[in-house]
Formats: sequence, structure tokens, C-alpha cells
Amino acid sequence: MTDGQELAFTPAYRLRALIASKELSPVELTELCLRRIEDLNPKLNAFLTVSADEAMAAARAAEEAVVRGDELGPLHGIPTSIKDLYLTAGIRTTRGSLIYKDWVPHEDDLAVERMKRAGAIIVGKTNTPEFGQSGTTENRLGDDCRNPWDTERTSGGSSGGAGASVAAGITSIAQGSDGGGSIRIPSSFCGIYGIKGTQGRVPRRNASPTSWHPIQLSQIGPMARTVRDAAILLQVMAGPHPEGDPLSLQEEPPDFTAGLDSGVVGLRIAWSPDLGSVPVDPEVRLVTERAARAFEGLGARVEAPDLRVEMEELTQAFMAHWLVNTAAVYKSEYEEHADLLVPYVRESIERGRGLLASDYFTALARIQKFRTEMRGLFSRYDLLVTPTLAVPAFPCGARPDTIDGRTVDPNVGFHPFTYPFNVSGNPAASVPCGFSGEGLPIGLQLVGRFKDEVTVLRASAAFERARPWADRHPPVS
Repeated sequence: MTDGQELAFTPAYRLRALIASKELSPVELTELCLRRIEDLNPKLNAFLTVSADEAMAAARAAEEAVVRGDELGPLHGIPTSIKDLYLTAGIRTTRGSLIYKDWVPHEDDLAVERMKRAGAIIVGKTNTPEFGQSGTTENRLGDDCRNPWDTERTSGGSSGGAGASVAAGITSIAQGSDGGGSIRIPSSFCGIYGIKGTQGRVPRRNASPTSWHPIQLSQIGPMARTVRDAAILLQVMAGPHPEGDPLSLQEEPPDFTAGLDSGVVGLRIAWSPDLGSVPVDPEVRLVTERAARAFEGLGARVEAPDLRVEMEELTQAFMAHWLVNTAAVYKSEYEEHADLLVPYVRESIERGRGLLASDYFTALARIQKFRTEMRGLFSRYDLLVTPTLAVPAFPCGARPDTIDGRTVDPNVGFHPFTYPFNVSGNPAASVPCGFSGEGLPIGLQLVGRFKDEVTVLRASAAFERARPWADRHPPVS
């Protein structure tokens, strides 16, 4: 391994320590990151925009701050990326759409602003499906985003570019977001760690009026190769902001790194391989069950309760909510630029416009019912553990319509474990837990109580120590 390759896979918290001790230059680190984008992005299409000039200017300023002896933020000098759904002042923000292919905003999203304040250096915008409306990353701006473990396969979505970048050692951390699994899907497919915080944990600037509804599905969150890096980035982004996002959680967040070394002795863990009914690839089921049982050896109590989620009605509720909001948020894009939209976005808008108020009311009632059921489960257990996805990464453009011999909806059948916890609002993470026979990563999902990211991170860190994954690098790296 070359020094540059080793540095590329060094965790962000260690890079930050090297920068603070003047053993590593932010300029040197940023130059390495930009070279890796140049070398690897043609194979992965992980980045839609590279902001090299802005990144180098920020790196030089970060280095000057170190020389002066300034107080340094927790991400000082660390190159990172922003998912191309989120505003970046002076850097193109396409939202994965031809409609916005030349749009340059004048302000940053709140999460971006907080990351910059913590010292992060933005090297570019990562690939996403149009408006984040897909569990795989393809749009009309270029080639599909590819998986570093096998470039014929998808990286997942909608934070697919972020997942591919982190897995390939381009950036050690990345900002993503998750409205139905969009952090956890690419984290599982690409073999990295990602966590969706509790609903409202990370605020957003200029959230649309429709997103102010208390049933908000999407959450911004971190993606990283280590749990500690994810906890640090989540800490930076989290916290109330009533002016920008009135439905953000109004209390200050806990210290997400405080319990990382505490272990899981005494935790009560519920294991469900299928939520009672969903089809799962047998290899995925075997790998994830072994991983779940590993918590017993770490001192936790693992049980398999008779958990039976009414998946058909929950899926209908999730889709109705999603489609109505999509139709409302992208009304002008549809009416003015329908010819530029990808078919999956046009179809979603048209389906949303065709739903009745009664359909939406029924969806909200079902969502509240599921939230009540989850409160009951978490009154008995500290964590719920499931597979993250029903299958390993599949070839680009070939979503499965059958899994384990059963017919599934190609849109959601491969990620039936993720969107229920957008509906419920619980924090949920994907932890790398093994590989398929074809050498493709498999993820284990850890779901926690509402507002209890600390326990999810604590258990994730314990699993990471017992079964480390960060030393495995994909072929495209």
C-alpha cells in the first residue's frame, strides 16, 4: 500500500489529529483527495461536480489557521462531500436534474454551513437520482453511479455517490440524506457505515411548507468508514434551528461519541430476519443472523420476538405520503419542464396528483399506528436488529422482481427494512457485517428508540471492534 493509499483510508478523526499536530497538511490531504477523484470518478461517477478551486482555497486557509495556532473545529482540514440535493453557495447544485444542471445557489444548507464552520473542506457534490427519488442512483446528467466492489452493479441510492466515494477512499466522510433508506441502502451495498438520525435531529434550511408536516420522512445524516467518524459528523450537523426548520428537535443533542467504548453488556436486542413476512435472499439472511447473534458474545441479550409488521398497508402508507409530497414539492418543475424529468419522477408526480385526500388521511392514520407499535416494541427492547437490505447489490438497471422465489415490487422490494423506520422516525444505522459469495458487502440494520442515537452508535461501535470492516478495500480504490 502506498502512503497515499494508506492516507486515503485513514479515519477522519485520526486525520484531524495529524493536522492538529502539524504532521499532515490540509493542502496535502486535499490534493490527494482531488487526485483520487480524478483517477476514480471516471469508473464510479460518484461526483457530479468537483469544486477543486474552492477546496484548495479552503485547504490553504485551514493550513494557515493551524500555523497561527487557532482553535480548530472537529473537522478541521478534512475533505468531504455534499449530496447534490443540498445547497452549496457558489458551487453547482443540480439536484440530479437537467432542470438545474447549471444552477449555482447563493447560500449553503444548514448542514453544509455547520460542516464548514467545523472546518470541513467541500471537494464536490455527489451523485444522486433526480430529486433523490430512487433507491438507485441514475439520472439524465450522465452514467449511473457504480459500486466500487463491482462496477457493473449499483451503489444504491439516493446517496449513491456519497457511498461510492467513501467506500473507494476518496473521502473518509460524506453528507447524505435518507427519506426511505437513502443513507442505509448505499451504505449496505458499498460496505460502509451510515446512520439516519431521529426525525428532526438535523435541521434543513428553507424546508418547503409540505415538509413542515410532523410526518417528515427524510433526514440528513453521515456516511463514513468508521462509527466514530459518523458520530463526529452527526454531532456537527445536529441541533435545533427553529428559524430554518421549525420541526427540528428543539433540545440540544446528546454527546454522540461519549458511549462509543461502553459496549453492549445488558442491552436487550430484538432480532427479526424478515419483519414477519418480507422475502429475503437466503445468503443475506444467513450472514445477518450470524452477525445479530454475535451481540450475544458481547454480553447483550438477543431474542427473536414474533414481530409481524403489516407490510402491505405500511408500504401503501409510505408510498401515498411520498407521492403526495413529491407532487406538491415539484409542481412547478412538472408543469414547466415535464419533458426534462426522468420517467420515475414524472410517474411519481402523476401518481401523487391522482391520489385523494382520503388516501392521504388513511396513510397518516396507518403511519401513526405503526409509530405506536414501535413505541411498544421499544418499551421492551433497546434495539431492533434486521438485515439492512433483502439482497446484495444487483447490476445497474436490473432491480430484482423476485427474491427467494417470491414476487416483489422492484421499487421497494429490495429495501423493505429501511422505509418503515422513516415512517416511524426512529434512528437507524447500517453496519457492514459480511460479504456474499460473490464478494459483495452485506449490511446489518440497527434501529433504536426515538431520540436514542447514542445506543445505536454504542452498539455499532461494539460490533465494529468485534468484527472490524474498515481494512477491507474494494477493487476500485
